[in-house]
Amino acid sequence: MGKLFLVPTPIGNLNDMTLRAIKVLGEVDLILAEDTRTSGKLLKHFDIGTPLQSHHMHNEHRQLDGLIQKLKGDFQMALISDAGTPAISDPGFLLTRACVEHDIDVECLPGATAFVPALVNSGLPNDRFVFEGFLPLKKGRQTRLQELSGETRTMIFYESPHKLIKTLTQFVEYFGEDRPISISRELTKLYEETLRGTSAQLLEHFSQNPPKGEFVLVVGGKK
Repeated sequence: MGKLFLVPTPIGNLNDMTLRAIKVLGEVDLILAEDTRTSGKLLKHFDIGTPLQSHHMHNEHRQLDGLIQKLKGDFQMALISDAGTPAISDPGFLLTRACVEHDIDVECLPGATAFVPALVNSGLPNDRFVFEGFLPLKKGRQTRLQELSGETRTMIFYESPHKLIKTLTQFVEYFGEDRPISISRELTKLYEETLRGTSAQLLEHFSQNPPKGEFVLVVGGKK
């Protein structure tokens, strides 16, 4: 039987690539990549010549059976996303579940993921937390926020710059204007920044300073 490796890649700083990740990516027969153009630059930087195949949310269902058949043979495969750990708000769950169902070995390497440094750096309780990723864009969004309004654990969200103001506005509405929040942007990159305050304070800040980059929002739970 073959084996599937889930390999985290840097979320910004290339120095966060582990030696083990470089070794695995150089030894497998095929690398599945969310965007081959983005991943191609990463592999070139580390002088990795393993063949790449596009594998993303729009084609992962179609590819599933074929990939499983390859893995049932003596085929070693790695899955990477554009940045961070596969299956964390990125493709990876479907293939991993199929491998488990077919008794194919799966190994996930430790490595970069955006929400961990954002959580630890937030100053908010991190002994118990819930990762929510991206909120629904439309359907179910208000219902989800209503459900989370009573959550007592620290909550973690991902958000894009063009949705940040809307999300903070809704946090004020559903969680209250005094809810403590830590917002990290461009983690590990040149313009990395973490801002802390209440939901109302951070909404005012980003209303006056247009959001740029990718954001991790860490929200204190209800007291």
